[in-house]
Amino acid sequence: MVKIYQLYGVDTAMQLLRPNARYEISNNVITKWEDYREQPTWEEIQETMDKIKAFEDSIPTVWSPAQIKEYTGSSNGALCKN
Repeated sequence: MVKIYQLYGVDTAMQLLRPNARYEISNNVITKWEDYREQPTWEEIQETMDKIKAFEDSIPTVWSPAQIKEYTGSSNGALCKN
């Protein structure tokens, strides 16, 4: 079974943690923060990403071969978790 993650990522985690915050991240470090709320730690971001991934892993998504090729550029699902 090929797994293509659609929600998993820093941007989704940031949106869940600090909706609509303006920021820049480089090499796992927030380099620019334009929000009145306290910025999350990298550990909070990583924990949220782990939860997002676990959620996506819990869903038995079935992709067509054409979709796999479209998302990965490969017919065998390279760049995806098998």
